[in-house]
Amino acid sequence: MLFQIRKHHQGVINKKSNKKNWLTSQIPFDHTFTKLDAKGKVYIEYTPLKKAWVPIMGNNYYYIHCLWVSGSFKNKGHTNNLLNTAIEKAKTNNKNGLCVLSSKKKKPFLSDYKFLKKYNFKIVDEFDDYLLMALSFKGDTPKFSETVKTKTSFDEKSVRIYYSPQCPYSINCIEQVSNFSKQEGINLKLIKITSLQQAK
Repeated sequence: MLFQIRKHHQGVINKKSNKKNWLTSQIPFDHTFTKLDAKGKVYIEYTPLKKAWVPIMGNNYYYIHCLWVSGSFKNKGHTNNLLNTAIEKAKTNNKNGLCVLSSKKKKPFLSDYKFLKKYNFKIVDEFDDYLLMALSFKGDTPKFSETVKTKTSFDEKSVRIYYSPQCPYSINCIEQVSNFSKQEGINLKLIKITSLQQAK
């Protein structure tokens, strides 16, 4: 019997590189994944910044990897509740604040800029269209690692992509980009992130 696997499902069931294994490995580091008890994408995922697989540096912050409410669950207060839960946990754990990646231009998989502003998140660093936003409780703020802003020159037929198993969509996206690159004669270099140090 033939069936179509959902776009993100490969990243969940793939034995070598899947979200569940990655998530399990991060739980001991105070990684939090809170999901509404319902079938649908309604969740928030965050972790202490020093343990977050992102090139962002800061002192005693939580980094929000993903805040996602989709489909019929939108406009029911779930996004507010999820974010408020994370803010309260940050305060309870005496964190300096929370930070998250965003953009003034609407981009897939990034938290909404206008929504974050309502919660007093401020732009604390930026690179191209990407904004690092933070809700600071104590005045200090995180910033992008210097490596983020180090431009490397490539010709227009070259693409370099860094990815990790954290996002279940990555396997499907990498497959699509690989196929497209072959068709268009693009020199594609894929770099899989396998450790916190490499990600930083």
